[in-house]
Amino acid sequence: MVLRQELLVGFILLSFCLPGSCNLVFEVQHKFKGREKTLNELRSHDVRRHGRLLSIVDLELGGNGQPAETGLFFARIGLGTPPNDYYVQVDTGSDVLWVNCMGCSNCPEKSDIDVELRLFDPKGSSTAKFITCDQSSCSAMYGGSTIRDCKPDMLCRYTIIYGDGSATTGDFVKDYIHLQQVVGNHQTTVTNGSIEFGCATKQSGELGTASEALDGIIGFGQANSSIISQLAASGKVKKIFAHCLDSVSGGGIFAIGDVVEPTVKTTPVIPHQVHYNVVLNGVKVGETTLDLPVGLFETEYRREAIIDSGTTLAYLPGHIYHPLMQKILGAQPGLKLRTVDHQFTCFKYDENVDDGFPLVTLLFVESLTLIVYPHEYLFQIRDDMWCVGWQNSGTQSRDGREVTLLGDLVLQNKLIYYNLENQTLGWIEYNCTSGIKLREEKSGKVYTVGAHRLSSTASIIEIGRLLPLLLAFTLFFIQ
Repeated sequence: MVLRQELLVGFILLSFCLPGSCNLVFEVQHKFKGREKTLNELRSHDVRRHGRLLSIVDLELGGNGQPAETGLFFARIGLGTPPNDYYVQVDTGSDVLWVNCMGCSNCPEKSDIDVELRLFDPKGSSTAKFITCDQSSCSAMYGGSTIRDCKPDMLCRYTIIYGDGSATTGDFVKDYIHLQQVVGNHQTTVTNGSIEFGCATKQSGELGTASEALDGIIGFGQANSSIISQLAASGKVKKIFAHCLDSVSGGGIFAIGDVVEPTVKTTPVIPHQVHYNVVLNGVKVGETTLDLPVGLFETEYRREAIIDSGTTLAYLPGHIYHPLMQKILGAQPGLKLRTVDHQFTCFKYDENVDDGFPLVTLLFVESLTLIVYPHEYLFQIRDDMWCVGWQNSGTQSRDGREVTLLGDLVLQNKLIYYNLENQTLGWIEYNCTSGIKLREEKSGKVYTVGAHRLSSTASIIEIGRLLPLLLAFTLFFIQ
């Protein structure tokens, strides 16, 4: 995805409760699977987006991280009693789980993503209960503050407004979510737990269009309302997860739990941030370290890099972007450059890009490096036409802020490991078709989680063995 800005109105803290110990799975599929999209669509997609150690969570994913083919991954979850399946975008940059509900105004009725949409019907679920504004759980959603103008029996409302003008509004409801519990190597079983989530009653903007329609969004950020935080607060998982996107055959791995194999080197996560931010110390192109302006990384803002697998491309401040592009394109001075969709630098090239262009190495605290190969930061829109995935972040954000944001283009083919228990994040180059091993804290058992594609025809309620593919997450900025 491209850099996305969103405004969260009435920032919400959700609570999560799962009775009993369990390991869980989400089925996930890529949003743009099986259909072509223009580079303009790709950019627009990113703009919109911008005690408890008992279990392992396994999320089955699908899709493809190639910018010219895909750009978003989504999961299938079960909700209600009896349970029904819902397709939701999985987003590490936001924290609220919401789905479109019966009677919703301007909610999409069909999708071009080859999924069957379904409206959640609270009256059709025997376990659904609306939350009122005078309940403690509602005030907790708003950070413990008192709800203004609250009256008895008034529902607990939410509103989320995105940077492109899209918005979702609705009420909070409590019901069961049905997920997959890991019970052995490549083995899962269905389990359920009680959660509080948004029931959308009105959509506007792109959220109401068929071209990119899903049933909702499931947040996977750091706040208390996110799935990872809710599961951890309920005592069912450690606040740790990992994902691996396979750029060759698509899919990959996503799992919540303590990864014991492979060993991943990490760097500290900058505390008290909305996103997964780490400190960037420098940039190398080939063997040359970029001569960046003095003081570029001295302030806290400038030295932060956001790791977001829900973003497709990679965004750099102008002080890094311009010398980086000069070095990359300087490796082939005879190229005839053209601009596509008013944004992408493209050119014809018939040879192996890995032989003709330099590696880019990003340097982080604790000597952690991220090596980006030419075939990763360059992508094809035709057999003979390549485009550069690096973008100038100052031209992408509405307020002109220059940020460093690293998306799927540079994270693919790497196991990305988020350990929020000790506030570290890291990665290692990895074959995403291979399995990874995670330890269940309570029993000490180690289970293997493998890579598969999500089948669009299988039901989460019917499957007892769901294997994960990589999930790409979305990003938002609070303005």
